[in-house]
Amino acid sequence: MAERAPTSPAMGDFKDVIQTTDSVLDPSQQQRQQRQLGQQDHVASLGADEDYPIERVEAVYRKLDFRIIPAFWILYFLCSAIRSNIGLAQTMNADQGHDLMQVLHLTAKDTSTALALFYVSYVIFDCPSNLIMSRLSPRVWMARIVFAVGIIGMCFAAVKSAWSVKFLRFLLGVVIAGMWPGMSYYLTLFYPPSRTGKRIGMYFSAAQISAAVVGLVSAGFQKMDGLGGLVGFQWMFLIYGALAVILGVVLLWWLPDRPLPPGQVRVKTGFMKFFPAPPEALTGEDALVHYHDLKRVYHSRPWEWRDLGYVLIDWRLWPLVMMYFGVVGVGIGTQLYGSVIIAAINPNYSDIVVSLLFAPIWLMDFCAILIVTPISDRFHRLRPVFFSCAVLIQIAGLLMVTFALSNSWARYGGLLLVGFGLGPTVPICMTWTNEIFQRRHGEVGVAAAAALVSGLGNLGSITTTYALYTGWPADAKAGPYEYRNSNFVMIGILCVSILSSFVMWILLRIFGNQPSRKIIDSKGNSVDRDEFQDGAARREQQQRGFGNLPWTRKN
Repeated sequence: MAERAPTSPAMGDFKDVIQTTDSVLDPSQQQRQQRQLGQQDHVASLGADEDYPIERVEAVYRKLDFRIIPAFWILYFLCSAIRSNIGLAQTMNADQGHDLMQVLHLTAKDTSTALALFYVSYVIFDCPSNLIMSRLSPRVWMARIVFAVGIIGMCFAAVKSAWSVKFLRFLLGVVIAGMWPGMSYYLTLFYPPSRTGKRIGMYFSAAQISAAVVGLVSAGFQKMDGLGGLVGFQWMFLIYGALAVILGVVLLWWLPDRPLPPGQVRVKTGFMKFFPAPPEALTGEDALVHYHDLKRVYHSRPWEWRDLGYVLIDWRLWPLVMMYFGVVGVGIGTQLYGSVIIAAINPNYSDIVVSLLFAPIWLMDFCAILIVTPISDRFHRLRPVFFSCAVLIQIAGLLMVTFALSNSWARYGGLLLVGFGLGPTVPICMTWTNEIFQRRHGEVGVAAAAALVSGLGNLGSITTTYALYTGWPADAKAGPYEYRNSNFVMIGILCVSILSSFVMWILLRIFGNQPSRKIIDSKGNSVDRDEFQDGAARREQQQRGFGNLPWTRKN
């Protein structure tokens, strides 16, 4: 039922494809396909090891950036706001008795349970959602996720008791599952894995800007307290949810479908006939350049259950899961409890001051993403080094928060360091997953591994949201040592992340990452993963370094 065409023909068969469709096409369509045929002959004339100039290839990827990255940025911004604004709701209008805790008579345990339930359902449904996306239209599935997140987000404005908060948080995890790894998988349909780090960082920055903006805008929502009979946090849930619903519909026209080989016509079957067809991501020579540079995507085959089994038993999966476990646990813990930690650092801060101080943490995160992720793509063989250095910065920040007891601003500076260190870690982890599993297992490797790393790694989020900070009553007692043990636990899981990254690096140097020879086609024949050696694969054998930058190119 997907919009996906069957396995593509070889380049020499494109003329046959066009000829068989001429009888049902009008003259203008026939002329367009004849032009495509001439362009295909040009691609076919390139030698097996001959590639387009790198400047031409990068121009194509920049064109894709303008089509895909803004859509991803906006959807991730809104979904991150809906996912995390429950943390701000705990302190909004607290002086008037209109914060989430007092309005619904929640205990600290109720809150930590509600936060953790989101990740329970997220872990359970993350991988199935991503596998469904790989079978259906990724564009439609992503739009479905955003639309459903908006509906659940608006429902939070109507909660009246603890059980309804917990139930909606669980449902939110169900509908949003697959979004983050799905975005990573979607990128590999248009970019080689070595170029996805910067792109993942681009839209991942939306979560950081969202955290900063939501913190700032929450001050405005607090001013709306009482308007229309709603308290401030209810207005926040309602407006963000409505915006996500609108975006979910718009994405059906905005995001492109997976690319088709030159000469193939997109045919909609089944329920896909009811969805609008967006413009193709690339046309003309741009499409041919992209095909030549990324043939592996165009010639992928539908995965089978045994392919998924090979991914699950691949030892390369588990160090990546542990890397993600630590950094995402600290990231979510900081996102949900950052305002609570700031209030504990200086109890004299007002609710609005706490909201305003929460924002710079994520601006630091945003700056680190912009600085580090593009460089990590250019030195893609050193990803564990970039990852571990960023984690060490987080550890230094947590130590400052824990031990600089005599200076509240120094402790706040530690939170800024945590934010800076968090920025590049998740994009680097997901990019390394793409690189390893696309080469080894193909498309199902990316879809399954990205979801499993994201899903199982979010067990770290369950740990930090349920068992730490307000979820640890003995550690939440007011005083200079408030949350000290929680900080120590966060430092410990970050050390696990660093250790896992270097274990992975060492094992890859020992055992390598050659394509799996266990993959077979429907006829029982072994599939040669190197059959479609493309331009990107040849370039990925070496690091780009700082070459081919605008100021290093020769005139």
